[in-house]
Amino acid sequence: MNHNMFSDAGQQQAMGFLIAQTAYIEPQVYRIKYPALNYAEFVPVNSALPEYTKSVTFFSVDMYGRADWLNMQSRDVPLADITRGKGEAAIETAGIGYRYNLEELGQAQMLPGTNLTTERATAARRAAEEKIHNVVMYGDSVKNWLGLTNHTLPTVITAPRTWVADMAQTTPAISQILQDVNGALTNIWQSTLTVEMADTVLLPISAMSFLAITQLPNTTMNLLQWLKMNNMYTQTTGRPIVIQAVRGLDTAGASGNGRMIAYRRDPEALKVPIPMPFRFYPVWQTGPFVFDVPGAFRMGGLQWRLPATARYVDGIA
Repeated sequence: MNHNMFSDAGQQQAMGFLIAQTAYIEPQVYRIKYPALNYAEFVPVNSALPEYTKSVTFFSVDMYGRADWLNMQSRDVPLADITRGKGEAAIETAGIGYRYNLEELGQAQMLPGTNLTTERATAARRAAEEKIHNVVMYGDSVKNWLGLTNHTLPTVITAPRTWVADMAQTTPAISQILQDVNGALTNIWQSTLTVEMADTVLLPISAMSFLAITQLPNTTMNLLQWLKMNNMYTQTTGRPIVIQAVRGLDTAGASGNGRMIAYRRDPEALKVPIPMPFRFYPVWQTGPFVFDVPGAFRMGGLQWRLPATARYVDGIA
């Protein structure tokens, strides 16, 4: 059946009306912001790829070798060499759209100057953004992808106790918090021979709330303000560290407890490929009285290319 053929002038008129309306609806939807779906704040997005890229292949190179003392009569010289690693990430397509029927379109045409509402288009775009956000942050079991909060590549450190466990004795609790945060930052810095340092710390909502509402003794600042000034990254670089709360971290730890993530937020270290952001496609007739507006996007799973730049700290909440 040819779904684009019409036997009734009213249906053709409805189709023309809907096509014109979608041209109006799309720019309205594009101006809507989604502050809660802020995956791009945490993971750099790579959109500089052909839209229908099948997969992304990336390589890593490491160098090894050590100079040593020589005897000029020696026939052997220590050699340097490199090792190459290869990774590949598939790009998949997902989609969602919205629908009108002939009756709805006819009623909309009866009222002069009436535009179709943007609610359905907004709902479709929201659903697409939610899908992308969830894949980036939490992975996808269908595609066997892991996300920012549950990847297997970063090293996991276990905190000795939760941050609120010792609040009856404030000083030990504050010392433990500083040790957990700076311990993760120092671990990255030392293990990479002072090459890498994390600039971002993500916390469970409960831990972030605890820092924000707990006042540092004998001061007017809370623990969050104090921690932003007294951390190894800020003390070493002079730049402010990013500390944010993320949904899902309260139970992301290996034992279902709270997890902190310290990492370098840089496309060299990690990224997610989204070669084709979500878009709507032309209207088409899918039934005798039904008109669909399909939408689709293409993306891959999170690529943690330099996992040495990250640490998970489990058990803080």
